[in-house]
Amino acid sequence: MQASEELKEKLKKAAYMVVQTCLGVKAGEKFLVITDTNSEIIGRVIAESGWEVGAETILVVMRPRTRHGEEPPEPIAAMWTKADVFAAPTKYSLTHTQARKKATEAGARGATMPMITMDIFIEGMSVDYNVVKSNCDRLLKVLRDSKEIRVTSPLGTDVKFLVEGREFIADTGILTERGSFGNLPAGEVFVAPVEGTANGIVIFDGAIAGVGALKAPVKVLIKDGFAVEFEGRDEAQKLKQLLSSVGMKEAFNVAEFGIGTNPGARIVGNILMDEKVYRTVHIAFGDNSTIGGRIKAGIHIDGIITKPTVYVDGKMVIKDGEWLI
Repeated sequence: MQASEELKEKLKKAAYMVVQTCLGVKAGEKFLVITDTNSEIIGRVIAESGWEVGAETILVVMRPRTRHGEEPPEPIAAMWTKADVFAAPTKYSLTHTQARKKATEAGARGATMPMITMDIFIEGMSVDYNVVKSNCDRLLKVLRDSKEIRVTSPLGTDVKFLVEGREFIADTGILTERGSFGNLPAGEVFVAPVEGTANGIVIFDGAIAGVGALKAPVKVLIKDGFAVEFEGRDEAQKLKQLLSSVGMKEAFNVAEFGIGTNPGARIVGNILMDEKVYRTVHIAFGDNSTIGGRIKAGIHIDGIITKPTVYVDGKMVIKDGEWLI
């Protein structure tokens, strides 16, 4: 009984951090909490925190989606555009959906929380997000207005792509402005590379969304902006199968490059936390239309590279994971 009460208090504290610190939900605001039967406990405790602050809180529970990037049911998509603020703890990511994009464009602020678990919810929301924001701000100063990125790693990653004209987006965890959006737990700076410009080799050695923490590296050959070959053990074939599942060439598009900024995050086999880990970078395939790109694919799969070296317009800014800025 004591453990149960202790868990409830930890969940309540994490929900308070989401609702009041990160989202800044106010009394009278229309607060939409979108969850599914897999994540309902977390969705409900967030909604309860919304009710406590006096927000017009609406909790909606759907059946889990079948993959990252799959659209929610139409009634939820319609409700989303009417909200002032939202939180979406779900099994699969709603981040890269047109429904989320339209809600943000309509002025709703909020966070998606894909693949959230109670452990990650409790641990991830105990971080000092002022530190996370400071790290994001440092990166943005270096990355803003850059043209070309090159990433290498000790295992053999060596890939280049253009980012000229693309906006770098900071997921700081502080989402209090109209239309602001990110993940929670938070902590990354990311961009949609210019389509068709990525070439080289990527070797994932941390984790891959939908695959989990990697037991062996996964090698991906990138040609003219698309993943064209996959090498490795079962994890490599699983990644290829995930991308093939939507039946679109666009699923293999190099969609995102991101840098983790959260010193409290660790690789656990859950991409929500994995991609936020300080001293790592990630590259994603699939849809980038929701982050400034042109590709719609209905899927978005991230992979983590540890100990990366990153060059921005030829200047080394990260060496083997250590920031030089």
